[in-house]
Amino acid sequence: MNSLIQIRRDLHQIPELGFQEYKTQEYLLDRLNQLPQDYISITTWETGIIVKISGSDPSKTIGWRTDIDGLPIVEETDLPFASIHEGKMHACGHDCHMTIAFGLVSAFATTQPKQNVIVYFQPAEEGPGGAEPMLNWLKSERPDLLPDEIYALHIAPEYPVGTIATRAGLLFANTSELFIDLKGIGGHAAYPHKTRDMTVAAANLIIQLQTIISRNVDPMESAVITIGKLTSGTVQNIIAENARLEGTIRTLNAEAMQDVKKRIEAICAGIEASFECSITIDYGSMYYEVNNNEECANKLLSFAEQFEGCNAVISPAAMTGEDFGYFLREIPGALFWAGANCDYGLHHAKITPDENLLSINTNFVERFIRSL
Repeated sequence: MNSLIQIRRDLHQIPELGFQEYKTQEYLLDRLNQLPQDYISITTWETGIIVKISGSDPSKTIGWRTDIDGLPIVEETDLPFASIHEGKMHACGHDCHMTIAFGLVSAFATTQPKQNVIVYFQPAEEGPGGAEPMLNWLKSERPDLLPDEIYALHIAPEYPVGTIATRAGLLFANTSELFIDLKGIGGHAAYPHKTRDMTVAAANLIIQLQTIISRNVDPMESAVITIGKLTSGTVQNIIAENARLEGTIRTLNAEAMQDVKKRIEAICAGIEASFECSITIDYGSMYYEVNNNEECANKLLSFAEQFEGCNAVISPAAMTGEDFGYFLREIPGALFWAGANCDYGLHHAKITPDENLLSINTNFVERFIRSL
């Protein structure tokens, strides 16, 4: 079996949540330590790994970032190499991302590149967010491990294998998690006047939150508020004392994100007054937009146009979130979609990326970095 496919399948079996990627780190370190060590040095940060490959005649340092965490999803693929960690799955393709990153280190460790290359195996992309703290640590403790420019990919199930899809400028949205807890007074269903019903309060809050996009955001801008989960109450004849909303906010510019949050807070204050309850808001993980440097994105697209087996596509901006945006806020670079040819989308329990993407993208990225 192709070694990249075996590595991907090994990693697929051991998904771990953010900053808990202990087995993943151990597996990767074991593999990395088996490579020729003449040009490489390995540093660990939290559950992540940073690998520097010294160039033969460097004039700059090129960064490549991959994410290594999984999702709290019960896998439904029935694959022989399905997750052995109950309730966790690599449903966003990070097993593929890591495999490609390892393939790059292996290629550069065997045949030295001209430029310095640093490969970042970053934890906690799905949450609570690993890019920003990793970057802050690099700036304060290891500035020698910062690149001059940086690149990354994300698999895209809807594109055929070999597709390199990106754009200059905004590619992914600003995103924020949203958790709202309501507390009132519970009691018997027969005596509602003695209670403060949080199921009713939460239902009203959901309706009012949906007015923010339609009435408070410029219609020429794009924004989304989604409440994906509502929990309240215990049994059918007890009025709920507590309720919790869980959702997400997405905007195409950072200013709109702040405006949306101000409206959420104002509406929650109104619900508190109307229903005589208390509300707390937690924005959870917040990711900065992925804004590709124009020169870097165009270099990627131009190289893909000439690369046999690849198809360059100018992709539209998406409401997807990715904490690679924190790197791009500080360092010129670009992220691209890599075609994965799969019937199921990202974060789906049945997603099965086409493994042919591994060798194609490893080869493409290696050649691209060597061209810089």
